[in-house]
Amino acid sequence: MFAQVASAREMVSVGRTVVNLRASASTNAPVLFELGKGYPLEVTSRKGQWLKVRDFENDKGWIYRPMVDKKAHLVVKSNIANVRSAPSTNSRILGKVQYGELLRTLEHRSNWVRVQRESGSKGWVSRGLLWGW
Repeated sequence: MFAQVASAREMVSVGRTVVNLRASASTNAPVLFELGKGYPLEVTSRKGQWLKVRDFENDKGWIYRPMVDKKAHLVVKSNIANVRSAPSTNSRILGKVQYGELLRTLEHRSNWVRVQRESGSKGWVSRGLLWGW
């Protein structure tokens, strides 16, 4: 009998203002997308100083390792999500976030994440409505 070990996924975030996501592990490869600072990515493989990554929409490409860091961010994957005053559906709604919006991860509690928007406002969002770490 073999024990199956679950491996934790490796996440990184864009560490510069704008970074190119490329078609292959080379600065000569075509640019697929430009990604902004904090954008979360899941690492799927490595090749030297390059990381093969995917985003929340399952787009894939290569990013140069020195251009990323380990600051936890999330992306809203639902059309609209409530930002609440506490980690509960019974708590007051402070605002709403939309699909694709980037949020800084501040704290995890059960199935909730305390986040900070680019504007600086903070609140709690249900984890199931977000992608990242």
